[in-house]
Amino acid sequence: MGAAKMSARRRRAVPWLVLGLWIVVLVVMAPFASKLGDVQRDRAVDYLPASADSTQVARIQEQLPGGEATEMVVVYHRDGGLTAADKATAARQIARIADAHALTAEPRGVPSKDGTTVMYPVTSTEPGADEKARDRLVNDVRVIAKGEDGLDVEVGGEAALSTDAGEVYDSLGGPLLYTTAGVVALLLILIYRSPLLWLVPLGVAGTSEFLAQGVAYGLNQGFGTSVTGQSAGIMTILVFGAGTDYALLLVSRYREELRRTERPYDAMAAALKGCGPAVLASSGTVAAGLLCLLAADLNSSRGMGPLGTVGVLVALAAMMTLLPAILVILGRRVFWPLVPRYGSTPKARRSLFAAMGSSAGRRPLTVLAGGAVLLGTLALGVLNLPGSLKQEDSFTTRPDAVAAMRTLAAAYPEQGTQPITVITPADRADAALTEIRGTEGVDSAGRGRTGDGWTEISVTAKDAPESAGETATIKALRTALDGSYVGGPSAEQLDLKDTNSRDTMIVVPIVLVSVLLILIALLRSLVAPLLLVAAVVAVWAAALGIGGLVFGPVFGFEGTDPGLGLLSFVFLVALGVDYGIFLMHRMREESLAGAEPETAALTALRTTGGVIASAGLVLAATFAVLTNMPLVQLVELGFVIAVGVLLDTFLVRPYLVTSAAVALRRKVWWPGALSRAPEPPVPTERQPEPV
Repeated sequence: MGAAKMSARRRRAVPWLVLGLWIVVLVVMAPFASKLGDVQRDRAVDYLPASADSTQVARIQEQLPGGEATEMVVVYHRDGGLTAADKATAARQIARIADAHALTAEPRGVPSKDGTTVMYPVTSTEPGADEKARDRLVNDVRVIAKGEDGLDVEVGGEAALSTDAGEVYDSLGGPLLYTTAGVVALLLILIYRSPLLWLVPLGVAGTSEFLAQGVAYGLNQGFGTSVTGQSAGIMTILVFGAGTDYALLLVSRYREELRRTERPYDAMAAALKGCGPAVLASSGTVAAGLLCLLAADLNSSRGMGPLGTVGVLVALAAMMTLLPAILVILGRRVFWPLVPRYGSTPKARRSLFAAMGSSAGRRPLTVLAGGAVLLGTLALGVLNLPGSLKQEDSFTTRPDAVAAMRTLAAAYPEQGTQPITVITPADRADAALTEIRGTEGVDSAGRGRTGDGWTEISVTAKDAPESAGETATIKALRTALDGSYVGGPSAEQLDLKDTNSRDTMIVVPIVLVSVLLILIALLRSLVAPLLLVAAVVAVWAAALGIGGLVFGPVFGFEGTDPGLGLLSFVFLVALGVDYGIFLMHRMREESLAGAEPETAALTALRTTGGVIASAGLVLAATFAVLTNMPLVQLVELGFVIAVGVLLDTFLVRPYLVTSAAVALRRKVWWPGALSRAPEPPVPTERQPEPV
């Protein structure tokens, strides 16, 4: 009796101890979580490939006298042609800018041939590498340079574009977090149909986000992991999306166990034992897939891997410890009004997934072939994807810097309006300058700063920024100038595109192998893991194809982000396999219990279909939040992942994977022991077994 009482006391104490431990952890991490925004960087060098020419240019410029150069261009424009008063206004304002700030040279106006525009290149080393100081300089120039009497004045250039992009990224944090939390809350209310239950997983997800920020800050301080606005936003999405998925699976299994078990503590222990392996495997798969991004050369992609992994693992820890503790403390009443009473049975009803399973079970090969044709047809939309996204097309709303770029492109069609920067050894600067001026496509070139053994040369191309002609000029300069580096905004975009192609060739195979090995270890089979991997790859191709059908014609996007293919692949494969693990793990349980292959497949779909659908809706909705952000690359990424998750949830899992499992029967577990278990004879004419 005494031992039994002591055991009961311990059971009651464990949830409170877990809750207390989490409170201590949050108190300790609070000072660090609040500092994550301070280390977020969105400079070009934070996104550029580590080994590229443009990255070397940005780094060497920081070491030159005065530090990193801040380059802008002030554009004065009047449609009917600039008047004498306009030119006087421009000269007066530029003089005020020169008096107020330390410029590397006196700005000289460059009038357009049609007389409608004059541009003043403005360069200063005053801010150095300090982003906040750069933003203050850009904004101060914008305050001074104002239009009068119908004169249009715009401030563009690399620094202005970086400032505008930085403001967008800085504005993402709050709206992204609140919108994501609101979407998850709404879906949880609809899923649980309870005024109380939805608050628990949502609160735990918010706690996970807070802790993840602290851990991410620690990675930055301890290992130099880059933190960008994009990677921080993705981490938030993963915390809420993946974390809520794990919560849905656990709560669903806990509800089942409460009907069979008298004490909530024992019911939770049984639920954790039942779904724990699948959740651990699924989170491990996502983490492994994201960590494969460490093999990428692109700084932004490589930094996203650890931050995304932090989000997933922190969410896993919270949903497997804090969530169970709170649910056990609250007891059955948290499910009110649909309380799962001990000994009760859920109301029998024919679910949507039972109907799906029955249709897949009747004609598995027909369903499989039809689904494969559909996904293949959708994948053809990839051929309609627009070309690479230009800087000026990266915003869903046009900031001042982009307006300036478009004004310059229209007014100066005969020459480049964005500098190409060459960094060359100082002792070869004269020879390099001669070589540059003789390179086809170069309009002009001039020597800039010298220091630390390097000389800076500013080059103007004959062709418009990011055009085929300017790209050819950049490549020609890189070929001709041995030992020099060629950078600048257009060179950075070229390096981003080339490096993303290289990273895709390296990271994709690593992701596939890593995910496949985890699935083989979990399912103890080769055929089932290959089936799941093939399914998620098909989903990725189809989702990208749908993007190709809508990005240009519907959304009006002028280009596709070069990193879309790689990032969407990593996320869709890692996250999509999650649902396959949930389904196949339950199918394996049923098979081990002696169920006939078709019965095992359909029972697994019936028991997990609802929670997989709920989880898929939540995950798709959280990524869909990105489509409301003001950056085209985030909109495209969010759209492709959201569409892919929905395809996976409502087409691939219930129809294609289930029909393949039914058609393959025990061969799906080959070469494991389950594949060798004896089967009952298959009737000549089989009727679908009721689910």
